[in-house]
Amino acid sequence: MIRVLLVDDDPLVRRSLRQILDSDPRLTVVAEADDGDGAVPAVQAHHPDVVVMDLRMRRVHGVEATAAVRRLPDPPEVVAMTSFGADEQVLRALDAGARGFLLKDATPTAIKEAVHAVVAGDASLSPAVARYVVDHVTSDPHGPARAAASRELDGLTDRERAVALGVHAGLTNDEIAQRMYVSAATVKTHLSSVLARLGLEGRVQLAILVERSGTAAQG
Repeated sequence: MIRVLLVDDDPLVRRSLRQILDSDPRLTVVAEADDGDGAVPAVQAHHPDVVVMDLRMRRVHGVEATAAVRRLPDPPEVVAMTSFGADEQVLRALDAGARGFLLKDATPTAIKEAVHAVVAGDASLSPAVARYVVDHVTSDPHGPARAAASRELDGLTDRERAVALGVHAGLTNDEIAQRMYVSAATVKTHLSSVLARLGLEGRVQLAILVERSGTAAQG
């Protein structure tokens, strides 16, 4: 059973999300918080596996709340949600440690799939969000940002680079393992090493870094 915490300042949204998530027998909503300042206490009290986090709240913004949650020991994954279109808040949320990002017009199926995906260690971005991220990180293909990203990846071993490229391609650990002819446990070890070495929170940030560097396009 995957334990979920809802953080949103709109009670109607929380009620709708609870109904959607509780309709999946593998998910259970264990608590709710009505603003970002309640996220950390709720996580500490209820130990959720996933926090579904609204970004635009009255007292504490969801980006700040996401960063605070992700700084906790053994933190839950975060799926950020907003009713606005994809904008700079996407990158801020991902930088803060969110592993998923959905617009609030996402279908019930997409919302449930996003929760399952982040628990499994995968990223989950709605199509509009994914397009925004790709457009942003490729907008200056020969500029300083690309050069800096490329330098960060230069220190990886061949196997670590292969794992990073697999993550960028959207592959699961099992799929990367099949491609590399190693075990999924070995892939997980390499991935943990890559994230620690680069100071990244998770797969989404790694995929963005690879995209920005142009490494994938170079083969």
